[in-house]
Order: sequence, then C-alpha cells, then structure tokens
Amino acid sequence: MTTLERFVRVSDAFNRHLGNATAWLTLGCVLTCFVVVVLRYAFNLGYTWMQEFYVWQHAIVFMVGAGYTSLIRGHVSVDVLYVKLTPRRKAWIDIFGTVVFLIPWLIVLAYTTAPLILSSWSIAENSSQPGGMPAVYLLKSVIWLFCVIVGLQGLALIARRILFLRGHDIDAGTPHMLTPDDSSNIGRA
Repeated sequence: MTTLERFVRVSDAFNRHLGNATAWLTLGCVLTCFVVVVLRYAFNLGYTWMQEFYVWQHAIVFMVGAGYTSLIRGHVSVDVLYVKLTPRRKAWIDIFGTVVFLIPWLIVLAYTTAPLILSSWSIAENSSQPGGMPAVYLLKSVIWLFCVIVGLQGLALIARRILFLRGHDIDAGTPHMLTPDDSSNIGRA
C-alpha cells in the first residue's frame, strides 16, 4: 500500500467514524428540541441553556459532519457538464476545484475567523443570555475544526484522484468511482 493510498484510507476512516458519531447528535437535537417544546407549552417552563443546547447540537452536526458529507459526495454541486466528461477529466476537475477553490476558501475562513475565536477564548466567553450555555468559545472553535476536517477530506480527494490518474483506482464500487456512466450523481442539482 502506497503512502497516498494509506493517507486516503486513514482520512476516509476518520471522517466516516466522525460522521457516524456526529449523526447521533441529530437525534440528541431532536430530543432536546422536543423537551424544550413540551416544557414550554405543557408546563410553561423555559430554560435558556436547553434552547441554546439544541442550537449547539445542530451547528455541530453541520460543521463536523461536513467532512463525512464530502466523503460520500453529498454536498450540492452543479454537474451539468461534469457528468458528461470522461473519468480522467472528472479527476482533473476534482483536483483543480479542490486546489483552487476549496483549500483557499478554508484558509480564508480559518484566517478571518481567528480574531473572533481567539477573542472568545481570551475572555472565556459564555452565553450573552442569563442562564445560557457556558463556554461559547468551544462552539466558535468548531469553525476551525470544520476547516481541518473538510480540508483533510479535500486532500484525500486530491490523493484519490492522483491515484486514479496513475491507474490505481482504490474506489472501484464506491460513491467516488469515476465511471463514464456516473450514476452516483443522478438527481444532484
């Protein structure tokens, strides 16, 4: 197994496990929201921390789950031309798009949010609402976690496509498979 192949497999496994674990937060979010609604309308009780907690869970599901979504090619894309291309051209477009668009965007996002996150950490920021969630700086740090997770999966995609271009398709039979009849993209906007 080559270094590139090992990197792809480790990155994919990491994001797969993280995605599966994060998916459970969806259930937690729904249950917390349910409890908030029942307490509010049945018992006329409200807890700010509980309302903020399900918002936190929802944010974490989307931010931390983004790497897994990228792994299974679940992000929305416009595939009008892509689906008609040969597998080799698709591989080159994936490499180009990741290098030119995804990685720079993640770097800009991490850089521009640094003052917000560092400031939050420096004051040990808590919720601005009385009785709200503590440690808001942890939630804000999820932005950087998002950048790392999605960046890792972007690098894995580049490595995967390089392996494919070298004649070693480690994804035969998976959603990443680049075949002329790429049915994995049917119905994608």
